[in-house]
Amino acid sequence: MKQLVTLLVLMALPALVASDTGTGFVALLTHADAGRGLARPELVRRMAHRTRARRRLLSQAPQVHGRVRSGFGAGGGIVTNEYLVHMSIGTPPRSVALTLDTGSDLVWTQCAPCDDCFDQGLPLWDPTGSATYAALPCDAPLCHELPSTSCGSGSCVYVYHYGDKSLTVGQLAVDRFTFGSSSNNADGHSTRSLTFGCGHFNKGIFQANETGIAGFGRGHWSLPSMLNVASFSYCFTSMFESKSSLVTLGAPAKLYSHAHSGNVRTTRLIKNPSQPSLYFLSLRGITVGTTRIPVAESLFRSTIIDSGASITTLPEDVYEAVKAEFVAQVGLPASGVDGSALDLCFALPPAASWRRPAVPALTLHLDGADWELPRANYVFEDYGARVMCVVLDAAAGDQTVIGNYQQQNTHVMYDLEKDVLSFAPAHCDKLAASR
Repeated sequence: MKQLVTLLVLMALPALVASDTGTGFVALLTHADAGRGLARPELVRRMAHRTRARRRLLSQAPQVHGRVRSGFGAGGGIVTNEYLVHMSIGTPPRSVALTLDTGSDLVWTQCAPCDDCFDQGLPLWDPTGSATYAALPCDAPLCHELPSTSCGSGSCVYVYHYGDKSLTVGQLAVDRFTFGSSSNNADGHSTRSLTFGCGHFNKGIFQANETGIAGFGRGHWSLPSMLNVASFSYCFTSMFESKSSLVTLGAPAKLYSHAHSGNVRTTRLIKNPSQPSLYFLSLRGITVGTTRIPVAESLFRSTIIDSGASITTLPEDVYEAVKAEFVAQVGLPASGVDGSALDLCFALPPAASWRRPAVPALTLHLDGADWELPRANYVFEDYGARVMCVVLDAAAGDQTVIGNYQQQNTHVMYDLEKDVLSFAPAHCDKLAASR
């Protein structure tokens, strides 16, 4: 049997090199739909349908390990609306693209032989083609740290469920990871011994641009935990552009302050023993324009920030109060949109083709920090269809989820030692351009 190998993490583009010189690990980050040529209304429609499907599936889902993470588009087609971390695995390195998900822990990719897998654009990763691949033996301590593992042919077999009924089943293994160009496997980079899931049976809601998931949650199996870093950050470029950005692990936030377009604000990260992998925040209230929404603060007691969710969702009572305030302040007729799952929309007059309608500001009041969302992070205008929508949604239950649409062009930094979340408006593409 091969000895367990050290996982080499070179999070890089040709000019993006990860090392142990104090700059931490850096990886390329792109939107899952980047380069696909989809029109802006189509991108929003896909995202909105996905969010509604998340809500439907969650209400039916059994106990799960990871958050709900995707849904259905018009006509029932499977879609996603996420951000992908690009890396390679093995010797020689072969490319994978993993969804950045702060709502789950396991890092995995699809592997050959594939008993039942979703279609992907990249070639299926084959462990027999890697000189450094080693399956984790059944008696390894790590084999027993996931909720569902068993022994098969002498190696550790895992089963990992998500709240939307997606799942991955395969071998736990160790191999060499290279982040960035597959030809950039130079000497002198940091190495870490990490374990990942080599998925041979993967079902659920995925799309061709992704090959698996990189969990960034609080659990032992997440990428930040396995790298033993004290912090990580990401900066999501606009979903309407094909620009790249970065995800960083262990890198000092001040290295990227040149890309900020506003002040850094901080709030507490809260741990919840009942959902230990998730990042909870203390949300105190919401203001639309100058009106604080008159709802009890207790309605926000279960608020998380989730890179794997698309649209920010609010408890139904809160959403209805926010919706009513937008309707009162916008001054345009409320209008439904055929084929869209967005609910809070307004009909635009013909003049909207040359004059942008006024929209009240939207502010999330967090403990110690107000998150004043840029207009582009909660408003979508389709002048061809003469409609404008506020990109929010309602969900049953008491959990508020701050999704990735509201986090666009914001540098979001997680301090895992101090349990602090920092955020600043940013030109996210400048992070990638500067490395």
